[in-house]
Amino acid sequence: MILIYIVCANTEEARRISSHLVEQRLAACTNMHPITSTYWWEGKVVEENEIALIAKTVPANFERVKEAVLKLHSYQVPCIISIPVDHVESRYLEWLQGEIR
Repeated sequence: MILIYIVCANTEEARRISSHLVEQRLAACTNMHPITSTYWWEGKVVEENEIALIAKTVPANFERVKEAVLKLHSYQVPCIISIPVDHVESRYLEWLQGEIR
């Protein structure tokens, strides 16, 4: 299992990406969290309210998730990061694997 951390511009974008990933069975589940990000962009420090989207899937789906996000995302350089999960409750993992392609 992996978590894919995706930062979205707003709730609408996060919901659109989330729905697509789950409907296409690329992810079994997603979570959305409001965040404030501070980063360099075009030569200056920017602070923005964004939405962190976490998609739960298997390692074999990372490239497909990445490609889907790149098509749906509004940013030129979206954050799409795979985080490996070392331990997961067995019944949850079984459910997750049954819900994705």
